[in-house]
Amino acid sequence: MLKDFEFLQSLDSGATPKITIPSPSVLHFRGGRNVVSPEIYPDLTEFFDDLVDTYREALAAFYAAGCRYLQLDDTVWGYLCSDEQKQLIRERGDDPDELAKIYADVLNRILADKPDDLVIGLHVCRGNFRSKWISSGGYEPVAELLFGTVNVDAFFLEYDNDRSGDFRPLRFIKPGHQQVVLGLVTTKTGALEDKSLIKERIQEAAQYVPLEQICLSPQCGFSSTEEGNDISEAEQEAKLRLVVEVAREVWGEPHS
Repeated sequence: MLKDFEFLQSLDSGATPKITIPSPSVLHFRGGRNVVSPEIYPDLTEFFDDLVDTYREALAAFYAAGCRYLQLDDTVWGYLCSDEQKQLIRERGDDPDELAKIYADVLNRILADKPDDLVIGLHVCRGNFRSKWISSGGYEPVAELLFGTVNVDAFFLEYDNDRSGDFRPLRFIKPGHQQVVLGLVTTKTGALEDKSLIKERIQEAAQYVPLEQICLSPQCGFSSTEEGNDISEAEQEAKLRLVVEVAREVWGEPHS
């Protein structure tokens, strides 16, 4: 992925190049203890310590290559919002609440000494394979821990349907520079959203977090795999134009 970033940066479009990598929690969550060698890591604390060191080295490498905007793609927090998924976690012998605390701690340790001019975002992904989804449930179960303590610069949150719940969990977002990027425009279907309804939802979210800390984006990427989502390129372009139009009408023209 470092080579991918270097290629993107070489295009020199004038825009800030952004790279997305898997979040550290993904390396543990899917299989838990079963995917971590007990011979190498009899104590999982040492596994998480090494995970922190590895990601700190990765961030330093991206920064040295010129990266100033990096996003962590994290499906785990979406699972931790789902009662059904949390029950499956318990059945395999893990405590979802304890896992959430561990993952939040790992993230904060990774970010503890990051350069001030390196912007880190975290996308709470709820599944995006061929326009499918993997988890449902509002952000309330993880909101205080995730929004209130994890020191990323921006949270990218999927809010394109009722499965994601309401905006009340955003009350835990810390005041200041931290941004909440509302994924109100779906990437799963081609139907274009109503501009006025998007604006209404932005104002609804602004009841819980200041408008100047809110941004707008599609809910996820238009493709998580080579097969793509069930949406045409023309429909994708129309969605992106809609995001830009709404953003300009709500927040004004960007500063030069």
